[in-house]
Amino acid sequence: MRLYHSKTSPYVRKVMVLAHEAGIHGRIEPVAASASPVGETATVAGDNPLGKLPCLLLDDGGALYDSRVICEYLDSLHDGHKLFPVAGPARWAALRRQALGDGICDAALLRRYETFQRPPERRWDDWMLGQKGKVDRALDALEAEVASFPKSPDIGLIAVAIALAYLDLRFAEDPWRDGRPLLAEWQADFATRPSMRETAPPQ
Repeated sequence: MRLYHSKTSPYVRKVMVLAHEAGIHGRIEPVAASASPVGETATVAGDNPLGKLPCLLLDDGGALYDSRVICEYLDSLHDGHKLFPVAGPARWAALRRQALGDGICDAALLRRYETFQRPPERRWDDWMLGQKGKVDRALDALEAEVASFPKSPDIGLIAVAIALAYLDLRFAEDPWRDGRPLLAEWQADFATRPSMRETAPPQ
């Protein structure tokens, strides 16, 4: 399998962390690619009409996207601990946390695009504050439920860890840990996992 890959994409990193946790990362060949929110990236768009990363190219010639679909597919390829709980409350909690982690990344990316992609005279301050508000509310919700996080990793915890790492990468000036000691402690511990260390983006 080949994966259109960018070292700084949080969604690509989520896929790679899951692959490491599942013990199948050696079966994936990263293919360096980039995707822009404006214009078309011809290489990626040839396999994913949305032109977005990540995109997994299968051995049978097919392609899967986005990170949620790719992660669940990869989790089906091994017989070890499943990162997507099969059924019941644990499954819905994991999927909800995945949605929350992905939502933090979505809002952070929109804020970054507004700052780094849009010309200064066209930037919308209220838009950036709105995206930051989404992130702050999501972080507060996570702080309130850290005590109920499962002990073993699942897709929800992976998505949350990736989102927090992305905030550190792109918004290091925002002190997201302030007032959220439990989440900060959990993040520091999860960040020591080999899957996180081996997928860390360049600083």
